[in-house]
Amino acid sequence: MEHLTKQTFLEKVFNFEENKEWKFEGDIPCIIDFYADWCGPCKQVAPILEELSEEYKGKINIYKIDTEAEQELAAAFGIRSIPSILFVPQEEKPQMAMGALPKETLEQAISEVLQVEKEAA
Repeated sequence: MEHLTKQTFLEKVFNFEENKEWKFEGDIPCIIDFYADWCGPCKQVAPILEELSEEYKGKINIYKIDTEAEQELAAAFGIRSIPSILFVPQEEKPQMAMGALPKETLEQAISEVLQVEKEAA
């Protein structure tokens, strides 16, 4: 899991300084976790996202954005509550989910929004 700064976000996800329309810069779909270190529910989601990053390795990227350190990014996405999780498919527009979601819900969103299936064990 990689922590993004504004600069790496512009390169890997969406360069909102150059493009007004959504244009995904990545090669594979991604999930972005907007969090803060002081946020209890964020700490509940973190190990689930770690697991998912292993289970979907090479199929999706999972990024984290510290809303305290990257206030401009949080503002650009209108983040009002955390955790907020942005699902970014390859072709479609991204979709935001709020709150500490259980693993099953995250897996369902990966399947439905990102259209990525986990390989059978």
